[in-house]
Amino acid sequence: MRRKGNLLSLIPYYIWILFFVIAPILLIVYYSLLDLHGHFTINNYRNFLTSVYLKMTLSSFWYAFLITLFSLIISYPAAYLITKLKYKQLWLILIIIPSWINLLLKTYAFIGIFGNKGPINAFAKAIGLPNQQILFTDFAFVFVSVYIFIPFMILPIFNALDKLNPALIDASRDLGASKITTFRRVIIPLTMNGVKAGVQAVFIPALSLFMITRLIAGNRVITLGTAIEEQFLTTQNWGMGSTISVFLILFMFIIMLLTGERKKGVARNGKAK
Repeated sequence: MRRKGNLLSLIPYYIWILFFVIAPILLIVYYSLLDLHGHFTINNYRNFLTSVYLKMTLSSFWYAFLITLFSLIISYPAAYLITKLKYKQLWLILIIIPSWINLLLKTYAFIGIFGNKGPINAFAKAIGLPNQQILFTDFAFVFVSVYIFIPFMILPIFNALDKLNPALIDASRDLGASKITTFRRVIIPLTMNGVKAGVQAVFIPALSLFMITRLIAGNRVITLGTAIEEQFLTTQNWGMGSTISVFLILFMFIIMLLTGERKKGVARNGKAK
């Protein structure tokens, strides 16, 4: 009876998954097999495998990699420092608060900051430097993206560091390991699940960015997300837009598999004991 009750309690969950996860994916796959006139075709998949879309895919992965890398480089030391502070929860909240602000508002704020008449160029003019073209550059796009995604990288890393058993660090130092060796051989491996969770939280959405690419980078940066937006809203080619979406979903699924936690070995060791 108890097992039956548990199965019944999962029915709303399965209904949610069916209508809001599986059904939309199936709908995208269906539209990816249609041309502009609604006829069945596989040309959309052939077109995606051409050099134009392959270059766009590589470009998307490259920018997502840069955004994730810089977010990780900034977030790991920041999360480590926060765990050492007295009011660490307060500092964590202060870092997370900007993520509550609407993405569009933050993007337009950076348009004003990086603009020709923005504070950066005003400061450059005050110290005698020429006007700098910062907006609509690769630097501006990566900078704004990193700023937006940093809270999503810091949070899982902070949780992993905060749960770290300090006795393990003390044991490492008692055995003669230096601070660098302890950090490299003990702290980083034991917090790797937090790093992987942060990479998932940053790399996957960075792969499909489109609004920031339009407003901050102009037409200099073209990603898969930008291509999907263009196919659906500009050319009205829902079939090609759906095809790109199918590949984007596949890429995201592969990334989740590569960065997911692996607990099978731990479970087997636990059973062996």
